[in-house]
Amino acid sequence: MHDHSDSNEGGGGGKSPQAPDPQDQNIENALSKIKHKLIVMSGKGGVGKSSFATNLAVALAAKGFSTGLMDVDLHGPSIAGMVGINGLLEVSQETQQVVPKKVNENLKVVSMQSLMKDPDQAVIWRGPAKTGIIRQFIGDVFWDALDFLIVDSPPGTGDEPLSVAQTITGAKALIVTTPQDVALADVRKSINFCRAVNLELVGLVENMGPFACPCCGKTVELFKSQGGRLTAEAMGVTFLGTLPFDPEVVKSCDQGAPIAAAGQSGPFVAALETVVQAVIGRL
Repeated sequence: MHDHSDSNEGGGGGKSPQAPDPQDQNIENALSKIKHKLIVMSGKGGVGKSSFATNLAVALAAKGFSTGLMDVDLHGPSIAGMVGINGLLEVSQETQQVVPKKVNENLKVVSMQSLMKDPDQAVIWRGPAKTGIIRQFIGDVFWDALDFLIVDSPPGTGDEPLSVAQTITGAKALIVTTPQDVALADVRKSINFCRAVNLELVGLVENMGPFACPCCGKTVELFKSQGGRLTAEAMGVTFLGTLPFDPEVVKSCDQGAPIAAAGQSGPFVAALETVVQAVIGRL
């Protein structure tokens, strides 16, 4: 009688369990203490996605939530400038992870821009390299405990936003659009993208909506109105609100002091508060 004590358990002679991917483990560890992970997406560029992500994070931090803001847009990382941080990121000697830059008591930020010695450097990488750097960047940041992590994702529905969506498990999406038909056609693609990759949608935000003319007070529509709301209703997505066009939003972001910071007021800030409350309510 032969001794079978060294044979594989189960008698199937199958392969031994595959060792876990160290990078997957790093990503899981990096995100393990974060309650809510929100990926801010857009169907196309130029709709104010990054400025909205920045103001959302600043507003949440102002409410006392421990908040992280992460810019993973390889080709247009702009958030560092919007919150007034510069210089390369530091690495913790203890954990060998990237240390986010502290903006205030409740807000920490990391940006792809902080990896570049020259902020004007063009990033020329093919798809697989982009996927690899996005995954590594997400896994290499030491956030510790957070109530919210706001992730500014690259626009569109290609490899880069797909990498972000597949890497940050348990994340939910928030889509930003402007009201005109061209942007809304791309939003429908973004909504279908989220559904295809099983990324739960928190809702849709319409940016650069109608605003009161500072001279005569009449309502001005840069594009048109209600496009975001109607698209959300048609696609079965929660509409979170409209943010009016406001030149002060651009000016404040350029100055590194987002308009959502404490002490600011006006129609945009009031509308943003409505959107933030809607986001918190959905979560």
